[in-house]
Amino acid sequence: MKVRTQSRKVNKAWLNDHVNDPYVRLAQREGYRARAAYKLKEIDEALHLVRPGQLVVDLGSAPGAWSQYLRRKLGAPGATDSTQRSAIFALDLLPMEPVDGVAFLQGDFREPAVLRSLEDALAGRRADLVVSDMAPNLSGIAAADAARVADVVELAVAFALAHLTPQGALVAKVFHGSGYSQLVELFKRSFKAVRPLKPKASRNKSSETFLIGIGPKGAPASVDIGGSD
Repeated sequence: MKVRTQSRKVNKAWLNDHVNDPYVRLAQREGYRARAAYKLKEIDEALHLVRPGQLVVDLGSAPGAWSQYLRRKLGAPGATDSTQRSAIFALDLLPMEPVDGVAFLQGDFREPAVLRSLEDALAGRRADLVVSDMAPNLSGIAAADAARVADVVELAVAFALAHLTPQGALVAKVFHGSGYSQLVELFKRSFKAVRPLKPKASRNKSSETFLIGIGPKGAPASVDIGGSD
């Protein structure tokens, strides 16, 4: 009985925090599917990454809030010459309701066949920006979780280095804790400029932060997750 009572208290506290979250209310008013849109918005406003005419790849896109922000910032498809050149390709393991002007592919990014399908959709075009909100299911075991996070971040880095323009950028979600410093080093080896950024829209209790790499250097080295940071 204690476990169930505690669980109800935790769920009630989370629901109360969620309902009173200013970013949740703002997302509802502005028509975003999730408060996560404001994380990307803050990153973009700090670094000016999203511009009309770009080709953008959104990894881990469901429920679609980042794709919505990207579409709004790039402009409605077909509105002008520059936005006609704009393109957004989104991918997620989970289904995603359509976003106007966004080409969505459902599948596991870790599977070679899914990666090939995304590459086929790009049809040889280079991306100006890759954004990754991908995160694995975490177990609470630090070493195992660090390895899972490193795996998806490495895949995002490898994809970005293979498909970005020379001045292109990668935004990837990571987590402070075990393995974080190794991921920073991976970014430093892979990009000419690296910036860590934790948006205000990220909850204070969350260990999530974002690494931004600009200007790919070349093929990435793998990351070695050893001990705790």
